[in-house]
Amino acid sequence: MNRFLSHLFLAATLTCASPLVAAGPEPVQQHNSNAVWFENWTGLSNATMTISTPNGKVDTIYTDSGTPVFQLSGRDAVDGVYRYELKAATEETVEIVNPVDNGRGEKAENSMLKPFYTSGYFTVARGVIITPDEIKEDDG
Repeated sequence: MNRFLSHLFLAATLTCASPLVAAGPEPVQQHNSNAVWFENWTGLSNATMTISTPNGKVDTIYTDSGTPVFQLSGRDAVDGVYRYELKAATEETVEIVNPVDNGRGEKAENSMLKPFYTSGYFTVARGVIITPDEIKEDDG
């Protein structure tokens, strides 16, 4: 009976823990009145955040480690929807399927860091980043 319980406990532990091990990084967008950044950044590096402003200007922010942070410039902030793309490298390696430029000699690699990509948007109103209210229609 004791052995059965230990096997049951082990199976339950592995079942519960396996999604945590298999899950990749899932950064969550955060903001205050003048900046946008990401939390749950563990396991990502070499990040590039590209932001497209409502008037067509494109800003690019690069960081070797840590989360990229986009800062609104007070005087030049344009109201509207800002769109972003976030690209980074994970700690996981994947095989290079078609190695074209994989280095020479000892530097040649058959694997690379698995890329991470996400995109999204945030809204600026009256010169500050806001969380838009969810609009609900009433029946009647």
